[in-house]
Amino acid sequence: MPALGNKALRVVPYTGTADDRPGTVIQNRGVAASPRGARGGVGPGEIGNFIVTAHRTTHGRPFGRVPQLKHGDHVLVAANGMIYDYVIDRTMTISFRKPAELAQQNAAVPGRPGVPATQAKITLSTCATPEDHAQGNYWKDALGNPEHRINKIGTLVATRPA
Repeated sequence: MPALGNKALRVVPYTGTADDRPGTVIQNRGVAASPRGARGGVGPGEIGNFIVTAHRTTHGRPFGRVPQLKHGDHVLVAANGMIYDYVIDRTMTISFRKPAELAQQNAAVPGRPGVPATQAKITLSTCATPEDHAQGNYWKDALGNPEHRINKIGTLVATRPA
């Protein structure tokens, strides 16, 4: 994320959904996690939703500044000998208390469950703990996730060899 000066963040893939127990365990190591499979996302550069989650306020804060990403900012992902260049074009906040909103985060087309994907998208997802606490909301789920998530969504605009 050049706009944030964030370089070389390791992303660990796993089978599951965003912010389930396996993803939380990975994030607790101070790295980012990427759910894959029927209920999760796809890999970098693939058609669908490449979801990446990481902590914002704990465990090294790898996504500490992700909410500051603006529309037009680039996110570069290196994988399989390629560089995938995504441009942020949307922000979506969801609630862990609302299954329909969780479905929007995990959808192949972010925000549109059930719609078939035609583009490669990225969702960078992190907690809204500071915002929730500022509003007096201290709710947490069984894994310690706060009620709200901030999702920065981007579209793949270029691919090049690493």
